[in-house]
Amino acid sequence: MAKLQCRANTCMYNMDEYCSRGDITVGGKHATMENDTSCESFSERREDRFTSSTVHPSQYISVDCEAVNCIHNNDYKCVASQVEIKGMGASNRVETNCGTFRERV
Repeated sequence: MAKLQCRANTCMYNMDEYCSRGDITVGGKHATMENDTSCESFSERREDRFTSSTVHPSQYISVDCEAVNCIHNNDYKCVASQVEIKGMGASNRVETNCGTFRERV
């Protein structure tokens, strides 16, 4: 499991830069740079959505990864010790990305 720092502050699962979802998926099957990736688990926080108060945010989280060109991808799992999800002010998953992505050469 990776130590996750989530900067997507508008995501309904973000609680003080920790994720309360339990696991996330990073997209970007054909990614060659950070901006080609996204947090596929992102869901915009809105007033009409309810997030359970019994869910506990976690600093460490399982990260599935579709970015097969990333050096941290091992059989669709992220093996980086730390993962940063960017997307301050994002309103959809396309506005997020994996700041940890490094292209495999």
